Amino acid sequence: MPRSIEEIFAHAQEYAARFENYEPRVEDEIPISVLRLREAAQSRSSAERQMLEAVIAARQAGTSWSVIGSVIGTTGEAARQRYGSKVVS
Repeated sequence: MPRSIEEIFAHAQEYAARFENYEPRVEDEIPISVLRLREAAQSRSSAERQMLEAVIAARQAGTSWSVIGSVIGTTGEAARQRYGSKVVS
């Protein structure tokens, strides 16, 4: 639903006022250890996505499960069990 310039401006002013009047509370703080854990989880998720994409590309190029397993540090059978259902050969 389109908004008028006046509505957008009023909304922006409301958010600006909330920001200006915000007073941090101790319970709002996120410990650095939790932030580092969140970052590590996001990195792992990204790495797993990249690994799957690489495995799919390798299989499409005709690479055997044995070679894939060797490259990722496991057996071909373990690689096939982990990624085989996600790869359309």
